[in-house]
Amino acid sequence: MTVLGIDPGSRKVGVAVLTESGEVPFRAILQPDRLLEDLAPLIDRYRVEVIAVGGGTRGSEILHRVADFGLPCERVDETSTTLDARKLYFEAFPPRGWRRLIPRGMLTPPRPIDDFAAELIARRFQGTR
Repeated sequence: MTVLGIDPGSRKVGVAVLTESGEVPFRAILQPDRLLEDLAPLIDRYRVEVIAVGGGTRGSEILHRVADFGLPCERVDETSTTLDARKLYFEAFPPRGWRRLIPRGMLTPPRPIDDFAAELIARRFQGTR
């Protein structure tokens, strides 16, 4: 089952597509005011079957908005996804140069990681099935 994970926020929304095999073919950070317009082509392109929305900031609002796509929509607990997303980010983009000498727990990613949090939300949803 292909899952679209959404990490809702007031200024940015992380999204990630997770395939049944565990691959992540798409990951991005979108603007909340253009969310539906930007998600429509992704849903078609990746044949998304279900949408998993994090239960944090604006989660209920975004859950209601994406329900217009006619797909099953589930709310997922997003407790500790920010910390776990940081770890996932550094697995995908290991520190280089002198930064590799600093413990990863002390490093801050150079960009927002809401898309990695969205991947974790999708993985949590898949894990409950």
